[in-house]
Amino acid sequence: MIFRLLKKDAKTQARRGTVYTPHGEIQTPIFMPVATHAAMKAMTPLQVQETGAQIILSNTYHLHLHPGEALVEKAGGLHRFMGWDGPILTDSGGFQVFSLPKKRITEEGVFFKHEDTGEEIFLDPARAIGIQEALGADIIMNFDECIPYPCDKSYAERSTEKTLRWAKQCKEAHTRKDQYLFGIVQGSVFEDLRKRCAKELVKMDFPGYAIGGVSVGEGLELLKQVVGYTAPHLPEDKPRYLMGVGLPEDILESVERGVDMFDCVIPTRYARSATLFTNRGRIRLTNKNYRRDFYPIEPNCDCYTCRNFTRAYLHHLFTANEVLSAILASIHNVHFYLNMMAEIRRAIEDGKFKEYKENFLASYLKGK
Repeated sequence: MIFRLLKKDAKTQARRGTVYTPHGEIQTPIFMPVATHAAMKAMTPLQVQETGAQIILSNTYHLHLHPGEALVEKAGGLHRFMGWDGPILTDSGGFQVFSLPKKRITEEGVFFKHEDTGEEIFLDPARAIGIQEALGADIIMNFDECIPYPCDKSYAERSTEKTLRWAKQCKEAHTRKDQYLFGIVQGSVFEDLRKRCAKELVKMDFPGYAIGGVSVGEGLELLKQVVGYTAPHLPEDKPRYLMGVGLPEDILESVERGVDMFDCVIPTRYARSATLFTNRGRIRLTNKNYRRDFYPIEPNCDCYTCRNFTRAYLHHLFTANEVLSAILASIHNVHFYLNMMAEIRRAIEDGKFKEYKENFLASYLKGK
C-alpha cells in the first residue's frame, strides 16, 4: 500500500491521507519544497527539515546534466549524496526539456542541446526512467510531453496520445521495486482529453497519478476547471499530485478539488527577491517602509527567522546584498507553506476545511 485515505471533507472533495515510502510517511495534503540540483537554494537540509518539510523534489533533467546520474548512484543515491534521509520525488525532466527553445520532438523522444557543451542529447521514456532509477528517489515520474498554453486542440490531442504511449513505455522500463512510478495526466484545457488520458492511465494501474500541464500560464480560473474535471477520474485510493503549483490560493482551490501533493519553486524564488508570505498577503522587504519596522515578518509565526529577527534587520540584509537575507527569507517562506499545509490537514480532520479556506483567503487576498 502506498496511500491510505484517512478522512474526506463532507462539504468539498478535500482529502486527508498518508503516503508510505521507503524513507518515511508523508501526511497529505502536503507541499514539497523544490531542491532542483539536489540542493535547496539558500537552505541546508537541516533547515528544510525544521520548516516541517516531509518530502522534497529534485530535477531529473538538471541532475542528468550536472553531475550526472552515474556519479549520484556511485555516491549511494540521491538521499546520501545530498544528505536528506526523508522521501524524495524526482520529476522526469519533461517540463524542462519541453521548455527549451531549441529541441526536436519525435514520436520516440526529444533531442536537445546540453546547456554548457552544446552536445546533442536524446531523452526518451526508457532513458528518463533509467536516470531516475539511478538517482534512487522514492517517487519517480513518467516522461510526458508538457503541452504549451495556449495550443489548438488537434495538437493537444496528438500530444496526449503520445503521452499515453510513453506512459506505457515508462511502465515497461521501470524495474526498481523500491520506487513508485506515477502516471501524468495531460490534455491541456480540454475536458474530453483530460478525461481520456486519466482513464487510460488508470487502466495501466500506476501507484499514483499527477495532473501535469497546469502551471504553464493558464491562470487560476482555468486551473480550477482543469483540476475540477480531472481529479474525479483518478482513483480514490491513490495519491494525486498537481505538478508545479503554486501560490497559496492555487493550493487551497486544488485541495478543495481533491489534490494531495504539490510542489513549486515559488517560496524560495520569491524569498530571494525579498518577497515574503504572511497571512495578510505578500510583503516586499526592500520597501523603505520596513527600514525601521521592528516586528517579525509574521507576528504569530514560530519559524527560526520570525523568532529571532525583525523586518528592519531583513530590510538591512537585502539592502546590503548579504547572503543571509536569502537564507532567512527562504526559511520563513518554506515554513509558511508547510504550516499552511498542517493547518489544512487539521481543518479537514475537524470537518472545517471550507471555513478554513474562506477565512485564510479573506485575510490573505485582502493584503495581497
